[in-house]
Amino acid sequence: MPPLGQMGAIMTVSVDMGLDDRGGAVGMDLEELLATRLLVQGNSGSGKSHLLRRLLEKSAGQVQQVIIDPEGDFVTLGPAYGHVVIEAADYSIPEVARFATRIREHRASVVLSLEGLEAEGQMRCAAAFLMALFDAPREHWYPALVVVDEAQLFAPTTGGEVAEDVRRASLSAMTNLMCRGRKRGLAGVIATQRLAKLAKNVAAEASNFLMGRTFLDIDMARAADLLGMERRQAEAIRDLPRGTFMALGPAVSRRPISVRIGTVDTSARSGSPKLTPLPAAKAYDLADMLAEPVVEAPMLPMTFEARPRLVPADELVADIGRPAPAPMAPAPAKDADEVEAIYADTLRAIVADADAALRPPSVLFQDFQVRCRMAGLARPPLDLPGFTRRLSCARAGIFDVHDEEWAEALALAGTLPDDMMGAFLLVARAAKEARPCPSDTELAHTYGTSSLGRVRRLIGYIESRELFVTRIDLSGKRSITIPHLGWTTEPAEAA
Repeated sequence: MPPLGQMGAIMTVSVDMGLDDRGGAVGMDLEELLATRLLVQGNSGSGKSHLLRRLLEKSAGQVQQVIIDPEGDFVTLGPAYGHVVIEAADYSIPEVARFATRIREHRASVVLSLEGLEAEGQMRCAAAFLMALFDAPREHWYPALVVVDEAQLFAPTTGGEVAEDVRRASLSAMTNLMCRGRKRGLAGVIATQRLAKLAKNVAAEASNFLMGRTFLDIDMARAADLLGMERRQAEAIRDLPRGTFMALGPAVSRRPISVRIGTVDTSARSGSPKLTPLPAAKAYDLADMLAEPVVEAPMLPMTFEARPRLVPADELVADIGRPAPAPMAPAPAKDADEVEAIYADTLRAIVADADAALRPPSVLFQDFQVRCRMAGLARPPLDLPGFTRRLSCARAGIFDVHDEEWAEALALAGTLPDDMMGAFLLVARAAKEARPCPSDTELAHTYGTSSLGRVRRLIGYIESRELFVTRIDLSGKRSITIPHLGWTTEPAEAA
């Protein structure tokens, strides 16, 4: 099919939405809807998502559909109708924007699920996605329904708790969709719980309205205004049953009518809560528990001499005159493998000590020397700088610094200050073994600090040395690539 600007006459398609008060079928003119857009309003539980699902199911195969789904309710359309489901939390902002560009080119029907993202992440993702749809090349301006559920999240009247630049970007993208999207083939279908929370310049661009049950006076007044009803007639909106909407617009009806939305073939992953019986658990007798006798541990006898024993003079003289014992023979020299084994065991013991995490290397070096002497190594040849480097490797779980598998990673770590080697090698170990990226807390433990701010500056410094490439997806999960080694960690929470 040619782009919208090059189309000739298009066959009219009527989408069956349900029945009116008299039992007659109510259709939605799909061609008219593409030109005039749709606004759906209703409190939680009024049936908005059911209405959108009916529209999408009945128009599937007739027009491209793009669904921005903040709660992941519409992902079930994928198996039944062939929609491609994109879990936005698994991708970065540039990747989401590239998806939108390809969607317009290949005319794929998709569900962009924003489930799992915080409000600000959802707004950033939706803004990037909508702007990429809007900015597609002219030759890709094919007609598409762009359905945005919970539109008040993306076009709020006030900033709320999100950053102002995020609110502006999201509001601008929604405004472009509703105001300027028609010439690019984009027909906005937006649904909201609260008209009062939806930006007026976004709501005002719709020419078709389906108003469901609402209770607040301000929302009923705005709904009545949009439907061309008198204020005293607005009370009827409060009495609408679930799944019934007041409809008006060139795509559905030239005067307000009541529509009872028909059935759907698919369902959301989550539904309305239902009462279920409580588990039949036997009540615990608290009184008996409190009355249980306390069994005290037996007292151990404490025996000791009140005064030290008096040593007789002849015994003391005999001890003084006894010849001194012969000196012990020096311990045989250790070979290099034995020395490395003692080093490894000693460093394991130090790293395993939780109290050693925040002690400076100079203090731990003294502990290291004592432990080595107890292991039979009289004079450890390792000096303080060498110990600091070995300690950094040990905190990253690398105790054998002569292992060929780690030679290249250790060489890269050697270009950093000694105290940063541990953090670098901890990430390198996770990347080599394809494990989740270490958290800031784990890196702080390895770096010998309790400040997460220092850890973030540390990662930034290593990035500036081109040893790290950090990627954070929309769910806030961080992955780190070491480009010189070609190793990448799995995504994980940075906190």
